[in-house]
Amino acid sequence: MSAAPESGAGALRSALAFDAVGEPAGNVTIGRGRFNGRAVRVGLVENRFASGSIGALEAERLAALLRIVTIERVPLVLYLDSAGAKVSEGLKALGAFRLLFHAGLDAALAGVPIAVVLGRNCYGGSSMLAHLAARRLFTPATRLAMSGPSILASAAGMNVLDESFRAMAEAAMSPAARARASQANTVLERADELGSWLAEALAAPGDAAAAFHQRHESLAHRLERPLPAARWEPLERRDLAKIYPEGYQARDAQGLIEGTGRRNGAEEAFLGIVGAAPLGIERAWRFAEAAWQHARAAPARLEIFLDCATQAARLEDEKAVLSEFIVDMSAALAVAARRTPVGLTILGRAGGGVYVALAAPARRVTSVYGADIQVLPGSAVAAILGESHDAVATFADYRDARVADDEIRLGLTGTPP
Repeated sequence: MSAAPESGAGALRSALAFDAVGEPAGNVTIGRGRFNGRAVRVGLVENRFASGSIGALEAERLAALLRIVTIERVPLVLYLDSAGAKVSEGLKALGAFRLLFHAGLDAALAGVPIAVVLGRNCYGGSSMLAHLAARRLFTPATRLAMSGPSILASAAGMNVLDESFRAMAEAAMSPAARARASQANTVLERADELGSWLAEALAAPGDAAAAFHQRHESLAHRLERPLPAARWEPLERRDLAKIYPEGYQARDAQGLIEGTGRRNGAEEAFLGIVGAAPLGIERAWRFAEAAWQHARAAPARLEIFLDCATQAARLEDEKAVLSEFIVDMSAALAVAARRTPVGLTILGRAGGGVYVALAAPARRVTSVYGADIQVLPGSAVAAILGESHDAVATFADYRDARVADDEIRLGLTGTPP
């Protein structure tokens, strides 16, 4: 048995006595196995195609697997060698990934032991799936990040083959760097270590919500220390005034908004991520901190507002493992959703992991008329596929792709402030 990335899935198959159930669904193979006398469920994601390896077909099969383990409370082992969502499928892949991540949150919070073994690539949505697990196993060749090298290089105005860029990316995303960032990350140096790692990774996780909150607190140590206090300013927006015709109070701190509003005779709390700047680790952590507070206080209703096209594509954010910060936001909302209805309203632009993280825990997703939801911004799509797809979708497209459930028209003219 070899620990080389190319044979990682094969090594896992042997260790688990893997028995496939049904035919492969695109890049995904589902099966059963046994480890140390226990039954386990297994999902193998192997990157056979360009532009990502999790499309609608793969996402539906993985979501079904996650629903099964949630019901059965059987341990789950995932092998992920994936560049993320199939960007070539556009909204269809994004909507399917929303439902997949919802199922993943349910499984993790139900206390299902989840262990993730990584292949060579783990980018985008795949890196988010990896951080639903309590433990992750890297090979020496694994690269995990929210944005892949081509997107990072494009955002930095550099060539992905440039030696200086490659050196910086290696320093930020190497398995050794990931292991230093978190004790939950282990680098597999020898093939015979796989069994002992699985034994530890598949142990009962205990209180899953408490474990996610503890992870949130540990993420604070990866931020600039000491973290400056948020600079709150009063906020007025025409779209919020339309949504809350009975009145609202809001404040903003560099694109993080929070407040309360009244509609239909009832008061609700709200949080939001707005502004042209992509989401980085600090704003993600501050959002999660506020969401964890709502998870404890349980307002009658919690609405999330989003007008942010995507996550940041910066090496400094990836060095701190941006994927983990984005999953932290989602986990906090999922815990809150166990006690209070959570909804998501797309005020303007939305896409990528930010959209998935906020949409997955939501009971329903509403898009304001004219909202722009994309799997990734055009520049990122061009960096992956070599061409951009800038066609404007309609609400019918969003509904059919399952990225939005309802649409509201606010009667606004121009762009909200």
